[in-house]
Amino acid sequence: MNQSNMNLTRNLVEQLSFIFEKNQDREKAIPMEKYLKNHFTFLGIKTPERRMLMKQFYVESGLLKLDFQQSFVEGLWEKEEREYQYAALDYINKSLKILTKDNLTLLQKLITTKSWWDTVDSLAPNAVGQLAKDYPVVKDEVIEYWAYGNHLWLRRAAILYQLKFKGMTEEIRLYRYIVQNATSKEFFIQKAIGWALREYSKTNPISVRQFIQEHPLPKLSVREGSKYI
Repeated sequence: MNQSNMNLTRNLVEQLSFIFEKNQDREKAIPMEKYLKNHFTFLGIKTPERRMLMKQFYVESGLLKLDFQQSFVEGLWEKEEREYQYAALDYINKSLKILTKDNLTLLQKLITTKSWWDTVDSLAPNAVGQLAKDYPVVKDEVIEYWAYGNHLWLRRAAILYQLKFKGMTEEIRLYRYIVQNATSKEFFIQKAIGWALREYSKTNPISVRQFIQEHPLPKLSVREGSKYI
């Protein structure tokens, strides 16, 4: 990263930090931390307020008029309080049209760093899903290895990346990833399987019903996946 980019990143992170710190509320932070099992610290900025502050930040910084600033995302991810990771996700989701195949390395890093369902469940169906649509080659080059690997959150991301695909869902791949992970005892994998099946059942209930009937799946996955069929 050249000096000008380093300065830009530092200025952007400092600008957002100033806005967030000015609006922190320790009383609100305590229940927010408990909600995520005290895995992370919070400033105490709830979602509606955070979104308003992000709008202010975008206007003041002009960030959305620039090329995708990967180093800005990385800078936010390094900060301690969870609101900064949420800010990074907000920025990524507003930048989906300008993400490129090369950004998938960043997304994998984010999925595997400071990992929990709140960040992974935003990254998988949004940014990863968009890149899978725009650059289909990444499905075999990258996501395939996520689904068959040992990393809990990459496996969850592989199961969930088609969540918003509806009629564009690659059914064979979805079912293959589910079967590959169906013996997992991990709650977050079983829940992801159920969520993916439930969402796809809105598009193809007959297929999902048949799949559930023909494959041994965890009870949690079956219960979640069968809600609409």
